[in-house]
Amino acid sequence: MEIMLEISSSSRKLVCEINHFADSSLVSDRPATYIALSFFETRELDKMLELSHFQHFAAGLTIIHAILVLIAASGAWLVLDYTRILLLRRKMPPGPFPLPIIGNTHLLPDKKPWIYFEQLSKQYNSGIITFWIGRSPTVWLNDAKSASDLLDKRAATFSDQASLVTMKYGDRFRVHRKLTHIGVGMQQVRNYQQLQSDENKVVLLDLLTDSENYVAHFERYAASVVSIIGFGRRISKITDPIITEVIWLMQRAAEHNVPGKTFPMLMETFPWLAKFPNRVAPWKRGLGTPRAKNFFYALAEEAANNEGRDSYSKNLFAQASKYNLSDMELSTLAGSLFGAGSDTSSSTLITFVLACCAFPESLPKAWEELDRVVGPHRSPNFEDEPNLAYVKALVKEVLRWRSVAILGGQPHAPIRDEMYKDWLIPKDTWVQGNVWAIHRNEKDFPDPDRFNPERYLEDSPDHRPFPNERGYMTFGWGRRVCAGQALAEKGTFISVARLLWAFNIQKAVDLSGNEIPVDIFDYTDGLNIRPNFFKCRISSRSEEIKRTIEREGRQAAEDLSVYNGETKYRISTYSARN
Repeated sequence: MEIMLEISSSSRKLVCEINHFADSSLVSDRPATYIALSFFETRELDKMLELSHFQHFAAGLTIIHAILVLIAASGAWLVLDYTRILLLRRKMPPGPFPLPIIGNTHLLPDKKPWIYFEQLSKQYNSGIITFWIGRSPTVWLNDAKSASDLLDKRAATFSDQASLVTMKYGDRFRVHRKLTHIGVGMQQVRNYQQLQSDENKVVLLDLLTDSENYVAHFERYAASVVSIIGFGRRISKITDPIITEVIWLMQRAAEHNVPGKTFPMLMETFPWLAKFPNRVAPWKRGLGTPRAKNFFYALAEEAANNEGRDSYSKNLFAQASKYNLSDMELSTLAGSLFGAGSDTSSSTLITFVLACCAFPESLPKAWEELDRVVGPHRSPNFEDEPNLAYVKALVKEVLRWRSVAILGGQPHAPIRDEMYKDWLIPKDTWVQGNVWAIHRNEKDFPDPDRFNPERYLEDSPDHRPFPNERGYMTFGWGRRVCAGQALAEKGTFISVARLLWAFNIQKAVDLSGNEIPVDIFDYTDGLNIRPNFFKCRISSRSEEIKRTIEREGRQAAEDLSVYNGETKYRISTYSARN
């Protein structure tokens, strides 16, 4: 016989069909050949199927419910957070209306954001404005008074630095600051004046023989000064790897560390992004590489082991145990000194050359003063500074006209809630000075794009009072002012004074003898700006001055030879060997 089991969809009963082929008499008294075998009662099977259906339904409902709860919670958080932003916005300085989550980030331009913030300041008729980066406000100071009031006069309150990638104000910051002052502070600057003077005499000789490469000569000069100070080694050639590799790397890093670059201040809005490794985190691009940091540690260690020469690096290693300095701190201190001193100084001199080409009317008064005070038989020196009032004014105008550190350094932050002009500046809020806007404020500097040294002469009708004695805010403010300010100012004075004394700097000419115009707005885009390359003519002002340049330049190179030497390290190959 054949037995077949099936489940009837209508009755949901399990039946067994038995077909009798061999002996039908066994069931002859039965009217049918179907025998129902109930393995489960119908009601029990119904309950099981209904339970299974309910479980599937309940599981689906649980997922939907969880999603709805998540959406509701997210919505509630979003509403509460946006309410917080809107309430805070009412108490803070004016600025664009922020959107949920992204704030005003979508308005931030990728290039030269300092110009945009200057425009916002004019739009809201306020020297201080608020701009939201994601969910966090940033206060921008676009006039000298607000910057001086907050960052100088309240320096103790605004001493912190709201950034994941730089050090907050505290014990370690104070240690670093102290050690930096030991290297390049006011007391040490006098010790470096002779080497600054000698290196500057050499750069005059370089320009006399090869003026077309003026940018490279300025970079060599500036890098050599800080290299002697930092590592006890002179950079004598423009082909030195320090020039061709390290300065290039630092310039690229400065270009990336700009509000508005691809991932504008992303880590400040979402701090957990800082935990990602550099190789998978494009938002951390430009914040420094292990290769560069290890390279500067190697240079510093090499200098510290050089028994014949003193240097800032040798002093750092001597102080390492006293201040519990890590290898990374040693690298950062040595590298920061080199990077800040070399790039900014050379960029300032390139700006000076651009100003000479664009505004030649400012030069005759400087020449007259230099010829009267110095003469052709020697170059100017530091002792001449008190007698060179117009040259000093011209140097100040160089530092104002196109400041290299266009934002005056990294942002400050108050260590507590602070009130200013009835506005609230919450604790830990970014407070950023906009040097570009400050130095172009027509109230303080009429016709700001015109290069005009006379605005720094007190008896000039173009002179205006300024919140600080210097008349510019190029080097930052308060306790975070550039530690190398004194060194940079002295270096800029002696360089500009001698370039004015030595050369006639003019626009280049084309094959027809026509002057090639220069663009005073054609600058790089980075935290440290410099003019993009332009051609110019640099020629000695007289034969007597030319002979003086040659004589003093050769003597200076001989005097500096004690610092000659080579390093075995190259940043391009350092990682491969270590």
